Amino acid sequence: MNYTHEVENMCVVNKGCDHGPAPIPEEGRWVKSKEISDISGFSHGIGWCAPQQGCCKLSLNVKNGIIEEALVETLGCSGMTHSAAMAAEILQGKTLLEALNTDLVCDAINVAMREIFKQLAYGRTQSAFSEDGLSVGSSLEDLGKGLRSQVGTMFGTKAKGVRYLEMSEGYVLNIALDANKEVIGYKFVHLGKMMEAIRNGVDPKVAYEKNIGTYGRYDSADSYIDPRKD
Repeated sequence: MNYTHEVENMCVVNKGCDHGPAPIPEEGRWVKSKEISDISGFSHGIGWCAPQQGCCKLSLNVKNGIIEEALVETLGCSGMTHSAAMAAEILQGKTLLEALNTDLVCDAINVAMREIFKQLAYGRTQSAFSEDGLSVGSSLEDLGKGLRSQVGTMFGTKAKGVRYLEMSEGYVLNIALDANKEVIGYKFVHLGKMMEAIRNGVDPKVAYEKNIGTYGRYDSADSYIDPRKD
């Protein structure tokens, strides 16, 4: 260790009490974290790229500083989607610090990693007060039937109004309008359930028809429009 001349000439003042770091909640315990291996938890981080044309939701399940589970969800950029495939291979098995200092291919994923690191390091996690945390694989519960990300896609113009394209329930087929041409409901097909049925041998046409649903006052509408054509 090298010291400046000024420090070399200083007298020693002894350090008083040292209680260490403040404890943080981790999986039902209070932990004074000093090493990366002291960190455990399940959390999410949101990131965006420099031109902000896309974003990433990153979910990590960390046990004793090691990433045991990673879910990477992206939106708005085709390149980012392909980057997510590589990031999902890179992340698991790394320490939390390794992952923070690893190029995860896309700016948005790197920013999401930075944001989730802060949450995990400060104990602001979904599993902070859950004894033993969440089981590996818990992030898949966020996806629902068919393991598809929940996506909301809406478009609107001042001249022509709003168009619902995709809701958490699924792909929007029609929008229901009342006599004032205001939206009062919509019809959708649940793509996750439909694809799961098809994979299990159900005829695609039958699977499609069985997974159509409506929301709101759809049946009492004055008129219906196709949000992609009308």
